[in-house]
Amino acid sequence: MKAVQIVSPENLQVIEMEQPVIDKENNVLVRMTAAGICGSDVGIYHGTNAAATYPRVIGHEIVGVVEETGEGVTTLKRGDRVIVNQVTSCGHCYPCSRGRGNVCDNLKVRGVHIDGGYREFIAVPAGDCYLLPESISDQDAVMIEPTTIAIQSCTRAQLEKDDMLLIYGAGALGSSLLRVARTICDHIIVADIVDDKLADAKAAGALYTVNVKTEDFFGKVREYTNGRGPTVSIDSACVGDSLMKLLEVTGNAGRVITMGFSTASVEVNQFLITSKELDVRGSRLQNKMFGRAIEMIKDGTLDLNGSVSHTFPLEQAQQAFDFVDSRDPSIRKIVLTFGN
Repeated sequence: MKAVQIVSPENLQVIEMEQPVIDKENNVLVRMTAAGICGSDVGIYHGTNAAATYPRVIGHEIVGVVEETGEGVTTLKRGDRVIVNQVTSCGHCYPCSRGRGNVCDNLKVRGVHIDGGYREFIAVPAGDCYLLPESISDQDAVMIEPTTIAIQSCTRAQLEKDDMLLIYGAGALGSSLLRVARTICDHIIVADIVDDKLADAKAAGALYTVNVKTEDFFGKVREYTNGRGPTVSIDSACVGDSLMKLLEVTGNAGRVITMGFSTASVEVNQFLITSKELDVRGSRLQNKMFGRAIEMIKDGTLDLNGSVSHTFPLEQAQQAFDFVDSRDPSIRKIVLTFGN
């Protein structure tokens, strides 16, 4: 079967590899139909993702059709459309014992630490497959995975109806955060440096927007929060000074969520954290959030239709990644498709 492998940074190859077979653990064979290109995939390609190992078949936003099931599988049958959980955990370490398998001591993420879904078939446990609603296409369904990341972040933030939320960054992650957060609270500020992204955020439900480059960020955020600062701030830009900005602008007793994966040192100020008694929390991947995202689609609170802007066949993965690097303003979500 064909697969896309990052042999080493900047070295992407379409290879032939053996088709997997099911066993007692990986008891479902999924024929891939669509796989999204995420910023972390691009980071693995460029060698900037600190968690990745090489060579690696990447891809973790993965959708397909059940091809075969093993003995004892009762929840799935051949022909079922599914999305596959990217997180694998051991189930017995300290984080797992606390119900936090997304930060398992022995965590393996498909497409990062173990081979992922940029291949024609993948064998996985039945419990990692989630049935897709008929209302969403395979291509749009890849957006369920980034939605679970946003649900995780909002959960870690303990976001509530009366919160004043600041989302710093209006890219792909920030857009997913806004899509989820607007189902929880109404007072949402989105900050970015690109006016078009801010206009999209306003149209998607942000109450206020701030251009960090051309406006007084601190002054505007305080104005939009009645002088006290947001109760929750989420860093979805994760650039050099973004965390420090959020520590400074967030109000007393607030929560600051960081989602960055850079290993570069950044400045923080202990006084800001201590004097305002801020909760500064990381949010990584997702913790069994696929079911929640799918229920939101079913009940109409989450609409992912029309999310994909471009598709490329698997064999043209290099062209797809080159297009990502072009930063063409028309790009929203790029999906690899499978011809089998």
